[in-house]
Amino acid sequence: MPEQFSILQLAGVAVLVAASVVWSVGLVRLLRRGRFEAAVGRSGPPLPVLPQQRRYGPRLESVELTPAEEDAFAGLVRQFSGDSH
Repeated sequence: MPEQFSILQLAGVAVLVAASVVWSVGLVRLLRRGRFEAAVGRSGPPLPVLPQQRRYGPRLESVELTPAEEDAFAGLVRQFSGDSH
């Protein structure tokens, strides 16, 4: 043991090295586990708080227009399209 270092300094370095090794091993294991789960593509059951998704959209609705409403709509279309006829 070198004379310029005290026992406490050497013990501190040893503790820091051990903590670094333990942290590195834990990080590697955590990253590998995440990569394995992503590769396998495990998907758990859907969350119970989310509503079921519908497989189709809403029903289409239509309305019959009167001739006056059709003329008014045609006028709006001409106005917005810039047509003067």
